[in-house]
Amino acid sequence: MKRRILLLSALIGIVLLLSGCTEINEPITTESEGVWNKYFVYPLSWLITYFAELLGSDYGLAIIIVTLLIRFALLPLMIKQTKSSKAMQAIQPEMKALREKYSSKDQATQQKLQQETMQLFQKHGVNPLAGCFPLLIQMPILIGFYHAIMRTTEIAEHNFLWFDLGESDPYFILPLVAGVTTFIQQKITMMGMENNPQMAMMLWLMPIMIVVFAISFPAALSLYWVVGNIFMIVQTILIKGPDIRAAKSGNVGGAKK
Repeated sequence: MKRRILLLSALIGIVLLLSGCTEINEPITTESEGVWNKYFVYPLSWLITYFAELLGSDYGLAIIIVTLLIRFALLPLMIKQTKSSKAMQAIQPEMKALREKYSSKDQATQQKLQQETMQLFQKHGVNPLAGCFPLLIQMPILIGFYHAIMRTTEIAEHNFLWFDLGESDPYFILPLVAGVTTFIQQKITMMGMENNPQMAMMLWLMPIMIVVFAISFPAALSLYWVVGNIFMIVQTILIKGPDIRAAKSGNVGGAKK
């Protein structure tokens, strides 16, 4: 879990670096040079513009459509991530037993704990980092989408619902919705692992960070987050439906007792 937190922190650092240091003020066009521009930013910009033109210059709906296309394209990876999460959840009792067995903080004991933990992963065919791979793939797309929004000049000239797409939401509605949907999505995904202190920390840390970023970023990007989160919530409920119902019934039964 510590590795996941470090990986997430590194990815967030990359987001901040790329969002501020790579031609962010230069419009994206067919003449834009570089692998990043040609294979990440421009294709996303082109997709947004293409659907906007089909919809009568409605760039808000275009962003929603492109977001859904991205999510459907990533669906196989997300299913794999969900299965990995379920596998990790299944071995939590054994991991807890190992931590209790090797509770001493001395180096030799901790090394033994790591060895037996790895053996436990191998025994059940669990890769502790498998859940991070979809994140590694999503992040360049998210960064590319951010650049496409910032550097597609037509987007800043249009509005959607109550907000200007090129400016932050003046009423902070989208940032709050983005934070709430992030929390719900993570809560559903982490169901059954609430007793893990690191997971509990991530449950609150990610929504807070999303809200902070969404307040500063253009509303178009917040719209992408909200739509993507809603998609993920529905996807997770469909994939983990039986587990969610079992967890709820277990909680109810425990409360009755």
